[in-house]
Amino acid sequence: MLDVLRRSPASHACHDSQGKTVGPRDLTTLLPRRTLKLGCTNHRVLRAPGRSVRRGREKGRSMRSIRFVTAVLAGALLMGAPAASLAEEVVVKLWSRADRSGPLRAGNIVAAAETLNAALKASGSDKTVKVQVFENPATGFDADALDLLKAFAVNQGPDLYVTGHGWTGEFARSGYAMDMEDFIKKNQWAFGDVIPVLWDAVKYKGRVHAIPQDSEIRMFFYNKDMLRKIGKDEAFIEGLPALVEKGEFTMQDLSNLTKEVVDKGAAQIGMVHRPNTGVDYLMTFASFGAKFFDEASGQLLLPKAEMRKGLEWYAANAANGVTPKNNTAMSWDEIQSAFKTEKAFIYHQGVWAVTEWMLGDAKGATWPNDKAFFFKKVGWIPAPAAVKGGQPSNLSHPIVYVVNPKSKNAELAATLVAFATLPHYNTRHAVTTAHTGILHGQRSMPDFAKAWYLDAATPLLARS
Repeated sequence: MLDVLRRSPASHACHDSQGKTVGPRDLTTLLPRRTLKLGCTNHRVLRAPGRSVRRGREKGRSMRSIRFVTAVLAGALLMGAPAASLAEEVVVKLWSRADRSGPLRAGNIVAAAETLNAALKASGSDKTVKVQVFENPATGFDADALDLLKAFAVNQGPDLYVTGHGWTGEFARSGYAMDMEDFIKKNQWAFGDVIPVLWDAVKYKGRVHAIPQDSEIRMFFYNKDMLRKIGKDEAFIEGLPALVEKGEFTMQDLSNLTKEVVDKGAAQIGMVHRPNTGVDYLMTFASFGAKFFDEASGQLLLPKAEMRKGLEWYAANAANGVTPKNNTAMSWDEIQSAFKTEKAFIYHQGVWAVTEWMLGDAKGATWPNDKAFFFKKVGWIPAPAAVKGGQPSNLSHPIVYVVNPKSKNAELAATLVAFATLPHYNTRHAVTTAHTGILHGQRSMPDFAKAWYLDAATPLLARS
């Protein structure tokens, strides 16, 4: 059987994708319903209710792949095993941060192993794969990565772990991340449809050392109604993303347009951004030419000249009334409410804001949960180029699966990751947590298409 051993403190609560505290029975609904066990308190184990009877069309291709590959893998595990051999349990240890925003990061590995166990049973084998999940109650992915490095340093590292893509290089340099190039080439059934730019996020010295588990996208949201109020026609309003893509609309043009909206009285506030440190600013720096990583040496860079230009853009916005001078002293609630109540023209952050508070009754206003309404009122763009003819930039922060190359079960761990990469599994994570997908084909799946804001945002990954 498959166990998820929750080793975080018993007081650690479980939450759904919206941050609502849920009990064990509720949490199981977030996971693939395939005789899966899950515990929400310390070492407690639950069985989710039976197999799902839902047979959506989106399962077809990925399920056929699963059946084929599980049969092959089950055969491989059985090779050389005597017919009368004793039951054998293969344990794969998985490390994952206890993260309310992504219960299926670990859950999809569990579901993948459950599928494999079904194939083993069907083939007459007594072998089973057991996934033990250690959920680390770290405050963030950086703190979690440091805990992982400590575990590896004393030979207590897991077979497989979940981490932020930014740590891939350090784990690879330290010998704790398996080079996945050959495995990927041999398993195109799982990895052939991965959005190419995501591979760039998991390379160290030009070679892939992790598998993208999800992606996200950040953008500048703008209020189209305010542009209408200052006399902009529909061709300009709807064509703004194309102008940005062509490099014909720059960062300075964005500042000028925002100031025009404020000066003509259509908005009280021009542009708002996060009040604290965070990765959002990197896409602005990238538009000014900043590169933070040297591919050849694997070293981080500090591009001072380009960063200065980006900071000067922020400073000029504050000085010219484009951005509030107290933006960094504002609360998140004030910032988000300013955009939702239509006081601010531009809000800079991520696509998850659409489902978290832009739609519905939140932040001081009510917007219908309707695609047509939303895109009539709101548009979005990546960070424009700094100069005419330049390239816009964007930002994603993929969470990734990494295999420990020193594990005796490294190949099996990698195969479980391959299963978890398939559209059926990954889409369930994406749509329940407001993440963009990792595969081109996910956009054609009904469940993903229902999350229309994710579908519409996915093309922006090309500029990440």
